[in-house]
Amino acid sequence: MTENAVGHSIENPAEDTAARTPGGTARTPLTLLGLGAMGTALGRAWLAAGHPLTVWNRSAARAEALAAEGATVAASAAEAVAANGLVVVCLLDDDSVGQALADADLTGRDLVNLVTGTPGQARDRAAWAVARGARYLDGGIMAVPPMIGVPEAGGYVFYSGSPELFEQHRAALAVPAGVRWVGEDPGLAALHDVALLGAMYGMFAGAAHAFALIGKESVAPSSLAPLLADWLTAMAPAVHQTAAQLEAGDYTLGVVSNLGMQVAGVPTFLRTAEEQRVSPELLAPYFGLMRRRLESGSAEEDLTGVVDLLRR
Repeated sequence: MTENAVGHSIENPAEDTAARTPGGTARTPLTLLGLGAMGTALGRAWLAAGHPLTVWNRSAARAEALAAEGATVAASAAEAVAANGLVVVCLLDDDSVGQALADADLTGRDLVNLVTGTPGQARDRAAWAVARGARYLDGGIMAVPPMIGVPEAGGYVFYSGSPELFEQHRAALAVPAGVRWVGEDPGLAALHDVALLGAMYGMFAGAAHAFALIGKESVAPSSLAPLLADWLTAMAPAVHQTAAQLEAGDYTLGVVSNLGMQVAGVPTFLRTAEEQRVSPELLAPYFGLMRRRLESGSAEEDLTGVVDLLRR
């Protein structure tokens, strides 16, 4: 047993036993590395659910709030890792993971990496962890901190990597947010994460263009916002048709507004932007891809052929 920086004892993981709620339900003890906004939210959710929690952060002051709520604060990342078999990492980036765990003994540990990174980084980090004696799980958090610990908010985390680790710790991992297993390849959680976030930024780009168009008119942004939200919600199910066309290899399947018609309408969007003195730079690349697809494909297709142009 060791003594940490604030006087709490840290047990040897071999001596760890799951805490129990008054009803007798076991709660897995775990370690959390990284106490930014997301890490702190995760820690609070686990503490509220009765999980014994050891925490570490490079800036020790950030640990004070969770210490006041019952967390044990470790003096170093290596000490925090030694405290529990389940170790969750929520640091800035992949480099910070390597730096924080450089001196830690990962033998026999279950390492869950919630750092946003690339699929390649996740695969490399998984191999690195396994070589050091750990099981590895990569995660992609599809939530912002206020959604953590609030089931009705709809946040969840993609997980990929060791299926045995995922099943063993599913209950603990599901405490802060929902869990969605996407496969044994460690890179799949990051791939799903970035794919969804990429689509989100595309939506934000379109919204930015829309708000810019009304900027010099007597149209209040607050009056456009509900119309914009409703329209985007109505259009979102189109992704299912895109998926069906990609899987069938038939881009004319179920087309409502064909590529030829939509390309014909492009000048209207560009001229409107010019009239409103708004740069078309957020939309122009997509319009360019639409034109290229029309030149090489069929006017009767949907917009799905653009996907082929993006693949290298």
